[in-house]
Amino acid sequence: MRLCGTVPSGYTWGVSQPNDENPQRASPGEPPSRVSAGSGARRWLFRLLAVLLVPMFLLAGVEGVLRLVEVGRPTGFFLKKTIKGQPAYVENGDFGLRFFPAELARTPSPLVMSATKPAGTYRVFVLGESAALGDPEPAFGFGRFLESLLRERFPGQDFEIVCTAMTAINSHVILPIARDCARQQGDLWVVYMGNNEFVGPFGPGTVFGAQTPSLDFIRADIALKRLRIVQWLETVLKRGNGDPKRSAAWGGMKMFLDHQVPPTDPRKEITYRYYERNLQDIIAVARQSGAKVVVSTVGSNIKDCPPFASTNAPTLTAASVAQWQQLYDAGRSSIGMGDYAGAAAQFKSAAKLDDTHAALRYRLGRCQLMIENREEAAHEFAAARDNDSLPFRADTRINKIIADVAQRGSDPGVAFVDSAAALSAASGQSLAGREYFYEHVHLNLEGNYLLARTIAEAVVKLLPPEISAKSTGDQWASFDTCSRRLALTDWDRRRIYDNMARRFQEPPFANQPDQTNQVEKVRRELAVVRTRLRPEAARAARTLYEEAVKTNASDFHIRGNYAKFLEDVGEIDAAVAAWRGMTELLPYEAAPYYFLGKLLARQKKMDEALDNLSRALAIRPDIVDALDEKGRLLVDKRRIDEALLLLHEAARLQPSNARIYLHLADAYAVQENRAKALEYLVMAVKVQPDMWEPHYFLGVELAAQNRIRDALGQFAETVRLKPDFALGRFNLGIALAKEGKVPEAIGQLNEAVRLDPKNDKAVQYLQLLQSRR
Repeated sequence: MRLCGTVPSGYTWGVSQPNDENPQRASPGEPPSRVSAGSGARRWLFRLLAVLLVPMFLLAGVEGVLRLVEVGRPTGFFLKKTIKGQPAYVENGDFGLRFFPAELARTPSPLVMSATKPAGTYRVFVLGESAALGDPEPAFGFGRFLESLLRERFPGQDFEIVCTAMTAINSHVILPIARDCARQQGDLWVVYMGNNEFVGPFGPGTVFGAQTPSLDFIRADIALKRLRIVQWLETVLKRGNGDPKRSAAWGGMKMFLDHQVPPTDPRKEITYRYYERNLQDIIAVARQSGAKVVVSTVGSNIKDCPPFASTNAPTLTAASVAQWQQLYDAGRSSIGMGDYAGAAAQFKSAAKLDDTHAALRYRLGRCQLMIENREEAAHEFAAARDNDSLPFRADTRINKIIADVAQRGSDPGVAFVDSAAALSAASGQSLAGREYFYEHVHLNLEGNYLLARTIAEAVVKLLPPEISAKSTGDQWASFDTCSRRLALTDWDRRRIYDNMARRFQEPPFANQPDQTNQVEKVRRELAVVRTRLRPEAARAARTLYEEAVKTNASDFHIRGNYAKFLEDVGEIDAAVAAWRGMTELLPYEAAPYYFLGKLLARQKKMDEALDNLSRALAIRPDIVDALDEKGRLLVDKRRIDEALLLLHEAARLQPSNARIYLHLADAYAVQENRAKALEYLVMAVKVQPDMWEPHYFLGVELAAQNRIRDALGQFAETVRLKPDFALGRFNLGIALAKEGKVPEAIGQLNEAVRLDPKNDKAVQYLQLLQSRR
């Protein structure tokens, strides 16, 4: 056998078969000529290309067809629309589906941006998560205050702040947003991100899918989900699974309770590496687009926000854990006796055994603060945040990465701002706390103003000379001046405090050691604001809103808040008109149609109300309030089957909402299905036991079934939760009387008559009982 081998008859193996007509044919036993070898290489190349390119062309063709017939969805952050005859970009409501399961998908906040940047406009993009958005009220986020500061400092210059921040996202999501922003003529970007690296998509504590896969996998997954063919395959697979038990919708931070990331988890190091890489790439994308960049550290409440979850080091023996617990409990007892120095000593001894327990470090920090060791307190508070097993806050390492990346190199187009340090320095005892934060990371009104002013100092240094020349001086507008420009009123403050009061009563806030104090503080602030909601204040607020709307008629934040204010003060016709205007301003948003439909229902314009609620649900089928409101209206119109479909979907999406169960009970009651009505009333009481309405209606249903003793318990709970509810007193009185407790019944009926003297039945029943005595 020769070294070159022989070729069986009928197989070419990439070389021409010898023939008499080929002058360069190889003789037996000779190696192929160069020409034959080259020809063979080309054939291999052609075959390889055929193997690769043919499927690629086929996939490209299928992709093109799917796009042509509109299968799938656009995946970019911006969508091009026409509003009032002008081309504009709005947010893509489906953008989050690339990163979240459908039931948990987050959506961007509303935005409207000219498709072509107007001449003379300086466009600024804000990138980040919910803290950058301005949660709980984006109308007063730091981007809004930044725009006010710049407009006041540079009169005549048009600044356009476009906030692309979203709730629950992290740097893996922000990088694709950055790439979309790069196409939109931005002059400057502000990057304020880092709170959700561990709990957002692909983080080690995420509830949204894969936890800490490789960075190549993450980026490939995100890229592939842009393809319509991939979206189509996902849809087919979901239909094939046919799982009737779909998960509930977004449930807030409590969803992460079972996904803790202990401080010793090795995946934290991986997360830091991913974050650094993503931040570098975001800055690079900005600079390649020609935009300048302000990169900021991320502030958090370390002084007044205890850790959400704490764990002991896994290396501790059982004996060490017992010893640690004994020292920890002794320290807590010393705090109860006011001996902070003694408690600190005991906590320090416990820390020698295990210093990774977040609550231990936080309590030690509080003790150090009480004995005026501020520097040691700051160290312990930071350690408590960094060791939190539910890491919802940007930690020390994240902020160090931000500083290192932003200051790396000597690019004059990149500015670094240490906002975390600025927020701490301005807080009491130079420790970031509730002075500027509502809870863990979300800034209050004054906090958003301070953050905006800190970032504005860096923005000024990056402005081109033609804009800098318009400056009125080196002073920034005050908080009050900016608030007036943004039309901030006490009605807005009340909505914010209402929102925070509800938030603090849910996990993981409800599980925090200092939860009672946090709730009480918000309630006190809410009570103070409510005392100011007087007629003269309403007149002043209306004037402020109207002036702001006149100044900037396209500011949908101000116009939306004005519409809510009009509803709050009882001017329903004016509120309806305001929301109609909002549907013209934001024709692709669901919220204006929902609010308009709800108000039309109050005006008894049921068909028009249902039409607007249907429009809202056509845009966003997962709006629980719209599903609930439409279902309730359909019950009133006796269209029970349609109502039940909507109400059950609302309950699936928000299973902890007692009001939905009340409406389901009402629907089944109209259907004369008393067993189902009772079932949902019991569920309403179970999910929200501190809400008076479920107790009352459950009591009514139980009384109707002659279960008087059970009904009495529900009416008693109703009166406890709402002492000024006359009907609750009346029904409790009747139930007591039927149980033979006449003196107590007379007491309740007396109170019912006092609260509602026009309740003739209560008066008659009271007289009857008194006459019998």
